[in-house]
Amino acid sequence: MTAEERPDEADEDQRPLSIFDRDDDRDDDRDDDRDGDRGDDLSSEAETAPRRRRGRRLLLWTLAVLLVLFGAGFGALVWTADHYASSVARIPNAFPTGGAGQPTAVPHAGQTFLLVGLDARADRPTTGQAAKAPAWQLGAQRSDTMMLMHISADRKSVSVVSIPRDTWVSVPGHGKAKINAAYSWGGPALMVQTVQDLTRIRIDHLAVIDWNGFRALTDAVGGVDITVPRTIEAKGDAREWLAGTHHMDGAEALLYVRERHGLPNGDLDRTKRQQNFLRALMLRTMNSGTLSSPAKLTGLLGTVGDVVSVDDRLSNSDLYDLAWSLRAVRPDGVHFMNAPFGGFDSVDGQSVVLMDDGAAGVLWDAMRTDRMDDYLAQHRTSADTLGDNVD
Repeated sequence: MTAEERPDEADEDQRPLSIFDRDDDRDDDRDDDRDGDRGDDLSSEAETAPRRRRGRRLLLWTLAVLLVLFGAGFGALVWTADHYASSVARIPNAFPTGGAGQPTAVPHAGQTFLLVGLDARADRPTTGQAAKAPAWQLGAQRSDTMMLMHISADRKSVSVVSIPRDTWVSVPGHGKAKINAAYSWGGPALMVQTVQDLTRIRIDHLAVIDWNGFRALTDAVGGVDITVPRTIEAKGDAREWLAGTHHMDGAEALLYVRERHGLPNGDLDRTKRQQNFLRALMLRTMNSGTLSSPAKLTGLLGTVGDVVSVDDRLSNSDLYDLAWSLRAVRPDGVHFMNAPFGGFDSVDGQSVVLMDDGAAGVLWDAMRTDRMDDYLAQHRTSADTLGDNVD
């Protein structure tokens, strides 16, 4: 066989060295080829055996390199996740103990978080790693925002129910009062106990943020777009809001969610604004490339660690599992609503919000037993859900 008839050998002579080929392999190949020249009776399998050995070595080397690269990447991912999960401040003693305890957990019924926004009445941060003051001091803070967030067991839907801060309830050890007084009097544990007594729902975890953290978190995502459907005139300390879409930074968003005096339904409309903001923040995070940009995501995770505090039962692995399990949830799978409203009243000169206990009992039972999708389907017209137009 001539050189022209053996193009593979010519190509091999000109081929550069590779980490997958050793010099002795190349010499062995050439010797085998020369033996083929001297004897036409060598089988075709003998001629191709060295190539097969070299192919197997190439495959093994490639696999080894990929495993090293994957291992390094996975290790970096785990380190990053652990770093940011560890940066989230933990709240000790966040749940009632002793005789109060907690309601018995319903098996396979998802998880329920109590989300609390604090009116710390101070310029210094009180939540997160950046806190300069305690998250709770007797009489110093009230819970300005309370939401029950239920995550379904199949991790396909999330339901967020606001409880207005002026809701008139029984606070253990203190008699009747506005629900936001519970945090002021007894901190997270009394707040959790009050909500559990009201709803008979077991609170699995608690997350707390103050208004300083709220501003920082909004700015970390570059602000949010909020549409005001009609002009809201200034009233008292409340500013005027012109109809149209507003791109709000942290300071302006804080004004938006805290105002109630210029709104027709006061505290009820304010809870809708808070829900509307959360919806806008969620959409902003999903649509701005934050989740796919390492730089943006790192900045957001760092800010969350700086400004949010959670109960110390929520471990780093719990945070990983929760985040990973919710990866398929989309905006249309998140439902916002108010607790059933029973009217306004005045008690000892205080303006309070009454709850419709009968209707609320149906809602709490659905949340307790992980049947929120059924509840929403059956109460499509009566449930006070968040619409597209929010004053």
